[in-house]
Amino acid sequence: MIDVAGRPPVSVRGPRAMPRPLAFVRSLDWVLLIAAGVLVGYGLWVVDGITRFDVPGDENYFLTRQTIAAVVGLCGLITAVLAPLDLVRRYWKLLYGVTLALMVLVFAFAEEIRGSKRWIDLGVIQFQPSELGKVLFVLALAGFLVGRAGRVTSWRTIFIAIGLGAAPILLVFLQPDLGTALVYAAALLAVLFFAGVRWRQLLAFVAAGIFLVLSVLWFLPSAGVEVLEPYQSLRITGFLDPERDPSGLTWNVNQSTTAIGSGGFDGRGVLGATQTRLDFLPEHATDFAFASLGEQRGFVGCAVLLLLYLLVVWRGLRVVTVAGDLYGAVVAGGLVFAFLFQVFINVGMTMGVAPVTGIPLPFVAVGGTSLVANLVLIGLLEGIHARGNYPGRSS
Repeated sequence: MIDVAGRPPVSVRGPRAMPRPLAFVRSLDWVLLIAAGVLVGYGLWVVDGITRFDVPGDENYFLTRQTIAAVVGLCGLITAVLAPLDLVRRYWKLLYGVTLALMVLVFAFAEEIRGSKRWIDLGVIQFQPSELGKVLFVLALAGFLVGRAGRVTSWRTIFIAIGLGAAPILLVFLQPDLGTALVYAAALLAVLFFAGVRWRQLLAFVAAGIFLVLSVLWFLPSAGVEVLEPYQSLRITGFLDPERDPSGLTWNVNQSTTAIGSGGFDGRGVLGATQTRLDFLPEHATDFAFASLGEQRGFVGCAVLLLLYLLVVWRGLRVVTVAGDLYGAVVAGGLVFAFLFQVFINVGMTMGVAPVTGIPLPFVAVGGTSLVANLVLIGLLEGIHARGNYPGRSS
């Protein structure tokens, strides 16, 4: 039995049964749920502004598609809340197999767009498996580690977990999608931490990761072995030397920082935001959606979004402390950390303090799969909270 933040003893054997309907509704984290709802609404409002001039003759094109994705995501949220986590934990191998299959399908069926194979065209929508895979990845690895709760600090268990995590990470990296691969790696580190791996073991893992990064960026290229795609290398070079080629490899970042700076305190509005409206800012609805928001709504608009993210992260971490079982705590911790890492890297790259990696901004960037996956994430957190938080106690 394990104690979690002063709560009653927590079993490692499996999640508590779902409370009765009324008790279940009371056990939801309504602060988290409302924050997620506001984020969805805020994101749709942002999309309406930053994509209004992208499709001539149909200013609501992307807003309509994003709204449909939000409805699908709501269904996914409800399903995730009601999902029997005990079964999910027991069948982690199946989830892991599905995760790998989704990554492989990309190479078989995805159309190459700008040198990457990430999206499968399903006709009315484009499906990005790696976005949904983030959630399945955490569920599967948490199941493996919790099943070995008494041996989680053994190096054998840690190496197996890293090996299991490395396969999806490598497949995502080969798409190539460096940014999402980094999110998977961050999720792996978080799952190991919340499962109980010791600090010195985690530090060894981080040190190995740093050595791997250095090998990819410097050691192997120095030996004539190029691992990254040319455009990925240029992004890293541009980050390290922003003034090297302002009209070429650092154009995106320069336009992004210009857009954010020009927004001032309360923004230039939809019509006045020329960087976004006249398409000087590349990928202004996806990778650089935060910069577009900064230009149109200024510091105030960006601050509201970041505070909403902070609220979601705070309540998500609170779910870790009230989880009724180890599996729920590990899943919640892994999902929240991956979410935070994604926000941090995306916002950082738009301001020039992190390399451009192509990570979408949660709930805001145009992309139906990303929105659906993030709502499923919220649903899982709500389900863990409902099973771990008894009615009548403080939430």
